Amino acid sequence: MTRAARPLFVLTILAGSFLLFLVQPMVARMALPRLGGAPNVWNSAMLVYQALLLGGYWYAHRLSQLPLHRQARIHLALFALAALTLPVGLYSLPAPRPGMEVLWVPALLALSIGPVFFLVSAQAPLMQRWFAADPQAGQPWALYAASNLGSFGGLIAYPLLAEPLLPLRAQSWAWSAGYVLLLVLIALCARARWSAPEAQAPAAAPAAPVPRRRIALWLLLAMVPSGLMLSTTTHLTTDLFAMPLLWVIPLGIYLLSFSIAFADNRVPAHVISALAWGAVLTAGSLAMIARGSQGLLPVIASITLLFFVCTALHARMYDLRPEPDQLTLFYLTMSAGGALGGVFTALVAPVLFDWVWEHPLLVLAAAALLPRDSFPDWRRLPGLEPDMVRLGLAMLIGLAGLCLWQIHDVTQYQETEYLRGPWGAALALIGFALVPWRMLVLPVLLGAMLAQGGLETLQESRDGIRTRSYFGINTVREYPDKRLRTLAHGTTLHGEQSTDPALSRTPLTYYGQGSGVAIAFGEAQHLFGPQARMGVLGLGTGTLACFARPGQHWTFFEIDPAVLAYSTRGTFTFLRQCTPGARIELGDARLALAQLPPGSFDMLAMDAFSSDSIPLHLFTHEAFGVYLRALSPRGVIMVHISNRFIDLEPPLAALLAERGLHAMVRDDYPDPDSEWTPSSFVAVSRDPQQLQRIAQAAPDKEWRALVKPAPRVWTDDHASILPYVQWRNFLGAPK
Repeated sequence: MTRAARPLFVLTILAGSFLLFLVQPMVARMALPRLGGAPNVWNSAMLVYQALLLGGYWYAHRLSQLPLHRQARIHLALFALAALTLPVGLYSLPAPRPGMEVLWVPALLALSIGPVFFLVSAQAPLMQRWFAADPQAGQPWALYAASNLGSFGGLIAYPLLAEPLLPLRAQSWAWSAGYVLLLVLIALCARARWSAPEAQAPAAAPAAPVPRRRIALWLLLAMVPSGLMLSTTTHLTTDLFAMPLLWVIPLGIYLLSFSIAFADNRVPAHVISALAWGAVLTAGSLAMIARGSQGLLPVIASITLLFFVCTALHARMYDLRPEPDQLTLFYLTMSAGGALGGVFTALVAPVLFDWVWEHPLLVLAAAALLPRDSFPDWRRLPGLEPDMVRLGLAMLIGLAGLCLWQIHDVTQYQETEYLRGPWGAALALIGFALVPWRMLVLPVLLGAMLAQGGLETLQESRDGIRTRSYFGINTVREYPDKRLRTLAHGTTLHGEQSTDPALSRTPLTYYGQGSGVAIAFGEAQHLFGPQARMGVLGLGTGTLACFARPGQHWTFFEIDPAVLAYSTRGTFTFLRQCTPGARIELGDARLALAQLPPGSFDMLAMDAFSSDSIPLHLFTHEAFGVYLRALSPRGVIMVHISNRFIDLEPPLAALLAERGLHAMVRDDYPDPDSEWTPSSFVAVSRDPQQLQRIAQAAPDKEWRALVKPAPRVWTDDHASILPYVQWRNFLGAPK
């Protein structure tokens, strides 16, 4: 083999990496109807992928120790055998018991995609090892950059091309065709390598073992970016929407960083490594803020931080690379570090922490690992005496303390919020100057985190106001001056209750007397009689319970045991005071409704939110088929579509038109100074007269028709929210 075979190996590596990272969001998207929209679903998926990737790299490492002929025969035979599991689909696994999702999700994904993912993940290091075995072929490291470009292409192709254009079944068959093509390419690579004289000889023994300290450093340099990528994903999908586009952005940046860090041209990697200190000292200082903020700036800051940190740490790992004969060990260690980062973020952190404390911890760890040699050392300036250096250092430490004090004051007193930027910039400049003393930069960074909201977050953890579960972070806050208690999921308000006993039954937030659900539920006894059967998808604080009337039968569906505990243990008393005999179904509402007899409910309220959005699997054609089956012939569904970032009305209109249902919308805009929140509820029924009666119940409350339907109905097989993103709200523009 000569350099002429290089394009074939590059194409094989690109194709395999493209397929590997195209299948990740595809299988996670397939699983949404069964798993729900919790942010941890994607983290669980990533944990499975990292474990399979580690297994694939271990397999490549062990296989590479055999003669090439045997490597090729074994690899091609297993590749062909795994093809029997195609096309890609979900394994039929019984639904999990509540609380077992953290184990059930990885099991489902591993059984569904395990064999083919395992083998495809091995092809990149294995092909590089085959390539490097010929001394005339050249260095193999740039091929890893090509591998990550292919991975990045596969990730971007899914939300931008595959998901909008193809249903899941077609996606699965297209991926299976790509798998067969990859098998052919690997066979061609084996053939190109087959005729080389050394092909039948065992691989040469390494010249010298790699020091354990270097292996440990490789492990850390791989672990921190992997964990940071997942913690960033948690932030994005918690606050916005559990969708492939937001899944792939952090992972795509993570992969892109490898392409820069492992490129032959080292200038971009070294420049980005130097600038990484700026990203850590600015965007990283915001890592302990628990309260959400509007607009796109926090999202950009998180993604920018991830890019600079990943590139810098991966570049340092590249600079510590071994000789090519230790290539598979290097990649195996890198994969093990990535898996450890996934284990820490997806499994350990949710158990240990009540909040996403793993994110600031990983930022601090990144700062401790960033390379210093890429940044100018001002201590070595000509004519600078040691006494002058010590004096300058003392002045910098004093100025850093002053900046931290001012930032803390600005954070405490909102009227001077405009000063946060200048003081933060000044502190970042001081941090730059302290880079030669890494152990001084870390306290400055930690101080900035604490000053910019971290102290409040720590105090809230101390006070025990948060509960973290597989489905997210719930925060209960008390406002004694307002006599109010609130529940937030992620950064989105999910309900309030007055702590004044005289007002404790009053529905607040989205459920004021002018809201669509208040009007419809208030009319239930006239529409269906005194024994109306009422169902609510999503418990929250249990506010809707206080629309109950004597004789009615109420059922609440809630997937998160932590949320249910708030209502059953007295934190919120709506359930206990208003519907003490209500039935509670713990688990996914769609799956639970499918098990009930037809016509079990007269009215349903679809009010299940994950942070700010309805989980996608509850908003498809098939999901509404489940709801309609559970509804009586003249029943009514109230759909809550209030949302900051996604316009849910067009896809809902298309879905209802497809099923021939009647609907009307109530947009409620209460007084901004009141305790009620703007809301939009859609009343849906097979019987238009039922909707007329609801509208006539409050003649002064206007209802309207739905907007023009979307051109395509969302289904379990095909749904893309990209056309309905409200970019103005992402950018912080007023509504």
